[in-house]
Amino acid sequence: MPQYVAFIYSADVDWSQPDEGQQAMMAEYGAFGEAAAAVIRGGAVLYPTATATTVRVSGGKGGDVLTTDGPYAETKEVLTGFYILECADLDEAVATAAGIPGAWSGAVEVRPVIPRM
Repeated sequence: MPQYVAFIYSADVDWSQPDEGQQAMMAEYGAFGEAAAAVIRGGAVLYPTATATTVRVSGGKGGDVLTTDGPYAETKEVLTGFYILECADLDEAVATAAGIPGAWSGAVEVRPVIPRM
């Protein structure tokens, strides 16, 4: 069965130290996890973008490694987590992604995974 990654884009918050509002949202994610357990194959919550390091290699392979503190791009909504879903088709993956709480106030991008060759 095909796999899809559901990338969750929302406000940049620190889920490692949730406040009351975040705790309520975490309960919603728990309910989603239970409801979609049959198709969830993995996933994770990410630390805020302030913890990111962007890596570039100048001049291609073997070139100088350049690092920058922070995200690749400054945006209003950032990648805050993801799920790996195993669904019959894209329609099922989209229907599942619509239940992810991040879709209610942000966005969830669904992409098919290329099987290992």
